[in-house]
Amino acid sequence: MSKAVRILVIFLAVDALAVAAYFGIKALGSGGGGDPAKGYEWFTMDAYYQPASELEELIKTSYEEMELLPLQVRNFGRDTAVLKKFRGAKLAGAGRSVLEMTFKGLEDWALVEVWFKGEEGREIRRTILYVLTANAWKAGDSGRLAD
Repeated sequence: MSKAVRILVIFLAVDALAVAAYFGIKALGSGGGGDPAKGYEWFTMDAYYQPASELEELIKTSYEEMELLPLQVRNFGRDTAVLKKFRGAKLAGAGRSVLEMTFKGLEDWALVEVWFKGEEGREIRRTILYVLTANAWKAGDSGRLAD
């Protein structure tokens, strides 16, 4: 084999190893493909819970009127990665721009997951998109998070 061919073969082998190492490390690392909802903790909302925001006050009042307290709550806030996994009656995998088109005068939004025992002790888990329009929070859509 000539010297030029030998150098070319060595060069290609080193490049192939570098590319394989890059993709191997990328596959072993987190890669950002994990579950965005995983980092959020559940907390219990009961009759004695002190709401930290107007939205939590609305949730507590609503479920208290339906006599569904205590319930478990996970507040995702304005996490767009979690919003992309949301599948509701009106929206599926929406982004902020879609929210602004769907809910005219959108001031703020939050995604909240609730988990409670309904009638006959059956566990119910739902994800609710709350929107702030005209200075008032309301449920904009209800659904679930995609797996």
